[in-house]
Amino acid sequence: MTYTFRAALTGIALFVGGAATAAECIAPANPGGGWDFTCRQIGKIMTDIGVVDGPVQVTNMAGGGGGLAYQTVANERTDDAELIVAASQATATRLAQDAYGGATADQVRFLGAIGADPGVIVVAADSPFQTLGDMLDAIAADPGSVAFAGGSAAGGFDHLKVLQLAKAHGVEDVRQIKYIGVDGGADAITQTVGGFTQGMTGDMSEVVGFIESGDVRVLAVLSDERVPGFDDIPTAVEQGVDVVAVNWRGLYVPKDISDEAFNDWVAKLQAVGESEEWAEAMAANGLAPFNVTGSDFEAFIAQNIEDVRTLSQEIGVIQ
Repeated sequence: MTYTFRAALTGIALFVGGAATAAECIAPANPGGGWDFTCRQIGKIMTDIGVVDGPVQVTNMAGGGGGLAYQTVANERTDDAELIVAASQATATRLAQDAYGGATADQVRFLGAIGADPGVIVVAADSPFQTLGDMLDAIAADPGSVAFAGGSAAGGFDHLKVLQLAKAHGVEDVRQIKYIGVDGGADAITQTVGGFTQGMTGDMSEVVGFIESGDVRVLAVLSDERVPGFDDIPTAVEQGVDVVAVNWRGLYVPKDISDEAFNDWVAKLQAVGESEEWAEAMAANGLAPFNVTGSDFEAFIAQNIEDVRTLSQEIGVIQ
């Protein structure tokens, strides 16, 4: 069975109107991870194409696998119309699994996504594992012998990727696999390069710099096809493991801002998604187009959370 988190592309023509707005983007993790990338790239392009007035301030707010930022926005900054927050499939996964202390999706407004980040399985450059099959065979022989680090909490999207791969490879009790959740992909890479874990589970954008520096090797990308620009990295599917898992990259905003402010942010995000600057950023960081915004994205999130909840129950992550 192929587990796929994605949606059909939605074409929405939006006029970028309203006054230019100074803004803050919260990245719910330490610098260097996927949420940090989302804030910095989207914020920079918003400034470059002139839809905001001046640079977008990036605030890193690590804690609780994104829970600290979510609770802060949901409870303390509910009507801040100048605030945007980086979100991803990991955000939806945590909400589906009630990992944010009872927080629900309707406590914020999901703005949209303009890119999809393929999942990856990464090892240190000197790892004995040469292929995904090598790693999964070791897990099958002794599920507790291979530990992973990821930028999501235990049971989150990064963790689920490993469980899906192991299950597809025939591992019966995937709950024995060791997983360490840290605050962001950069911290997960550090755990793996430092030898504290044997593998890192994350997203392509989180590991590009480490690939270029030679610190890591990517055993598999969890997309349908090889990622342009990274054509030497095989997919899990072509290695006989039928798992696809992509991580959408987008934003949410406080729940009590006006509809006018919400729609203005939707238009700004759509303008970034249609820009040459964003196309270049996607190509440089291994992202694929994924453009769903506004009410369509809110509907997508609702269905996505339900799908993840069902999958999490099937694998045994939640009851």
